[in-house]
Amino acid sequence: MTVKDILNRKGNQVYSVHPQETVYDAIKKMADLNIGALMVLENDKIKGIISERDYRNKVILKGRTSATTPVKEIMVNQVFCVNSSDNINLCMQLMTEKKIRHLPVLDNGKLVGIISIGDVVKSVIDQQKLEIDGLRNYIAGSYPG
Repeated sequence: MTVKDILNRKGNQVYSVHPQETVYDAIKKMADLNIGALMVLENDKIKGIISERDYRNKVILKGRTSATTPVKEIMVNQVFCVNSSDNINLCMQLMTEKKIRHLPVLDNGKLVGIISIGDVVKSVIDQQKLEIDGLRNYIAGSYPG
């Protein structure tokens, strides 16, 4: 299974904020969209990523205010990306090693989607279910052929 398979199922909508927007605006957008992270884009270029975790660790726990703190002050600058032809196992490995929950998807340098750890886990479970069902059918003798 590849990243493209996930994007085909969930869609390739990417939600973003500008680095100068306030953290409050970013958190409100995440809440309204029921998502955990936003890409930080400026002139269609990736500048970073901001997540609920960044808000918790870099605003709330530091005594800052979300209404006056710009996204650029708390976003993660080093963004790890994958491309749509990458295998899901590579995504799991990258997410585990880097302790991240979201991976932007770039094809030919263009942002074409974003996947989350939940998307990856769901894909793995779906794949395992297909394999189990196939084995059950094979054992029961109801396989095609």
